[in-house]
Amino acid sequence: MSLTVCLAPANTIGYPQGGGHLWVYLNWALALRAAGCRVIWLEGVDDAVGDASVARRRRWRGRDVRECVATLKAHLGRYGFADALALYSITGEPLAADLAATGLSLDAAADADLLLNLTHALPAAVVQRFRRSAFVDTDPGLLQVWMTTGDICVAPHDSYFTIGETVGTPAARFPDCGLRWQYTPPPVFLPEWPLTEPDSGAPYTTVTHWWGGTFEFRGTTFSNEKGAAFLEYVGLPSRTPAKLELAVSLGEHSEEWRARLEPQGWNIRDAWGVSATPEEYRGYIQRSRGEFSCVKPCYVQFATAWVSDRTICYLASGRPAVVQYTGPSRFLPDAAGVFRFRSMDEAVRALAAAEADYAGHCRLARALVEEYFDGCRVVARVLERALD
Repeated sequence: MSLTVCLAPANTIGYPQGGGHLWVYLNWALALRAAGCRVIWLEGVDDAVGDASVARRRRWRGRDVRECVATLKAHLGRYGFADALALYSITGEPLAADLAATGLSLDAAADADLLLNLTHALPAAVVQRFRRSAFVDTDPGLLQVWMTTGDICVAPHDSYFTIGETVGTPAARFPDCGLRWQYTPPPVFLPEWPLTEPDSGAPYTTVTHWWGGTFEFRGTTFSNEKGAAFLEYVGLPSRTPAKLELAVSLGEHSEEWRARLEPQGWNIRDAWGVSATPEEYRGYIQRSRGEFSCVKPCYVQFATAWVSDRTICYLASGRPAVVQYTGPSRFLPDAAGVFRFRSMDEAVRALAAAEADYAGHCRLARALVEEYFDGCRVVARVLERALD
């Protein structure tokens, strides 16, 4: 397949310590390359020349723009994509010459056969430069609600994909925004996520952010806070012999939450301390015994049958995942490699079942990923439909 695909991730350049965030897009890029595609990695920066001040040009979202570019290129370089980085100005003004020289131009990126866009923030003026474009929704339910309320405006694309099974179907509890959504599983590039043995005595873990707030939609209040979900299961460690650990970004509230959770039996780690690079993130997952995680309450309310890209990485590594139920799925099991719980009692039983046949559930976890989430198969189907 001699195609050039321009992949537009969601702000990996402005999140240099987000190893797990970067893996969302690395899995796509690696699978595309394995499928025979040339990959361009398109990122927007705010470093316009013209009337902007030096301070504004040099600082972007609290960080030095050039340091962010250098960090991203170093991460991408370990996977053979350092020269694939293309930059554009999010203001539409020309980039400073020294910054523009560090990557490909938007003109070069726009020569691609397909724009595969995984960020709702990509400006319409950029999307329109491409002869063919496909948008991939990675926040099912939330995205459609915010598009409906006008909080998010997604540029027009030729085709639309989503990782939520119910999006655009009669089972959806939210609008489809008048678009035809096609389901795709999130991909994982299996050669970079091999089966491994967990560390002796390792806990069930997860890597997460804690905050998100609440919002109203059509008379209903929705919570976008992972912390609120975990508080419903704060007493879980006392009801299971399994060790439980949270790698979470708590910021200035770290001591407050440690004092609340650690006496209940949770081990708390700083997320950036264990997952600041793609390699550290992968190592942390593969040293774990499995995953235990709740989801943002809105995902339960939306019932999209969504599964996290992080969970897929645990499963690919041969780790059982005990995760909160997000709706009926056509293929996700409730108690075979993946355990999807709806209550405290179900979470307790799921951990017990995973431990009762741990080796068996490790095999089932990997087999599930090989059948449904193999990155090479996923991108082949997306390309076929996007270029049809």
